[in-house]
Amino acid sequence: MSNKVLLTKQNLSLFFIWLFHVSGIIGIIYSDASWFIGATPINLLLSFLLLLINTKLSKRALILFLSCFTVGMAAEIIGVRYGFIFGEYSYGAVLGIKFMEVPLLIGINWCILIFITGSIASFFTHSFWIKTLVGVGLMLSLDLVIEPVAPVLDFWTFADGMASLHNYVGWGLVALPLQMIFHKWEIKIEGAYPFHLYVLQFLFFTLLLIKINSVGI
Repeated sequence: MSNKVLLTKQNLSLFFIWLFHVSGIIGIIYSDASWFIGATPINLLLSFLLLLINTKLSKRALILFLSCFTVGMAAEIIGVRYGFIFGEYSYGAVLGIKFMEVPLLIGINWCILIFITGSIASFFTHSFWIKTLVGVGLMLSLDLVIEPVAPVLDFWTFADGMASLHNYVGWGLVALPLQMIFHKWEIKIEGAYPFHLYVLQFLFFTLLLIKINSVGI
């Protein structure tokens, strides 16, 4: 097999996200946990950059990226300040620079999640509403394994100690219109990048959750 076949943007993208996520899991569990947790912004930014590279960019795709960032940030700012959408919670320092108490990376993470879950949902069905609801469901499924780990990693902390049903309903309500736009505009992402990134994030937080429940970090 030629080097040109191996060194495609998709293969390189998959290599880097596997390298960073697996290194992060091993590092947090077996090595200097604080250093690898502190590198989370780099991992998120790399994942976002590679998502951009693998997305078929168009005017609509760029508008949706901007919309996901703006809507996600606005919802989180309202949530943090008033406890209205997701419940009462606050962000820690790990996710970096904040705007109105919300890390800018959270807006980027909303972009990542809408695009990869929307793309995965599109693979299984052509029905607009089923795709939309599956995309929202995939986001909520991932959030279920992130929430118990987030306070330990200093991502965010709920006032009551854990996320309530309020949080998941809020997630669904914010994600629904963004998923609808993703499928209405038929945004396309090349290759298997969304599948790999989703699986890696799910595995990452699931393994950390198992680690925390067994011996702690």
